Amino acid sequence: MKAIVLEQVEGQTQATIKQADLPAAAAGEVLVDVAWSSLNYKDALAITGKGKIIRNFPMVPGIDFAGVVKHSNDARYTAGQEVVLTGWGVGENHWGGLAEQAQVKSDWLVPLPAGMSSRSAMIIGTAGLTAMLCVMALEDAGITPESGEVVVTGASGGVGSTAVALLHALGYKVAAVTGRESTHDYLLKLGASRIMPRSEFAETRPLEKQIWAGVIDTVGGNVLAKVLAQTNYSGCVAACGLAGGFDLPTTVMPFILRNVRLQGVDSVNAPFARRTAAWARLANDLPESFYQTATTEIALEDAPKVAADFLNNAIQGRTLVKIR
Repeated sequence: MKAIVLEQVEGQTQATIKQADLPAAAAGEVLVDVAWSSLNYKDALAITGKGKIIRNFPMVPGIDFAGVVKHSNDARYTAGQEVVLTGWGVGENHWGGLAEQAQVKSDWLVPLPAGMSSRSAMIIGTAGLTAMLCVMALEDAGITPESGEVVVTGASGGVGSTAVALLHALGYKVAAVTGRESTHDYLLKLGASRIMPRSEFAETRPLEKQIWAGVIDTVGGNVLAKVLAQTNYSGCVAACGLAGGFDLPTTVMPFILRNVRLQGVDSVNAPFARRTAAWARLANDLPESFYQTATTEIALEDAPKVAADFLNNAIQGRTLVKIR
């Protein structure tokens, strides 16, 4: 199969497009002909070697993919069935989706939702699934469109873009936080009602004026501390990222004085039932306009070059990778 293969040479990660052979299938594994994958921030770190993502070489990156089952050792999946995979360490410690084939544990797969193509599934990808899980976390906390305004931080990225589109489609009033003025028109097209510069979130006090009924935060650090201090009484903050740092310079004040809920959201190890529910919601709730507005399509051969753009903050929306 053709694949991006990461190897370490003299301490440096090298990404090469080459032919590679998958190992023999083990019990319970499924062989998938990959049609589409995507580039995520974690993929960019792995391909460029800028992050400690890959521990064992050689490795095929790609934390998500969609395609068709070629052979299955599990009765739940049959040849010709369309499937999607996100998470589970695929593309990190198990060969991933930036290849013509992938061989994975059947428990990691999800049947492609009815009415969704494999191409659309990878426009959504890991980022979109994470965004949907964040929206569901706000809903579980009782945050409705009538509760008030919801803010999305890191809004021009993959998770943020999908979250803005989803929230708008569900009737929420959405504020978008971004560090790039060039993305303002893009975010307004996705459904943001107003844009706020990230610079306004650099400093915070233990408590500030109550503004947000809900928050989807992809940034962490000072930005997360700021939105916590601004969240309404009984509001909810769904935190899923650390692009701005993994520290949290806050106090207990929002939690014990305003009853604020900080809900962590993880898509890597999300259980099957939660995943399938999220994918079904994405198939129904994500507007068709999102797929055109938020997508840049590239070929597999272009992925190593484009990966560097992620680290230079030059990517907006979703980067779709055509495998076949």
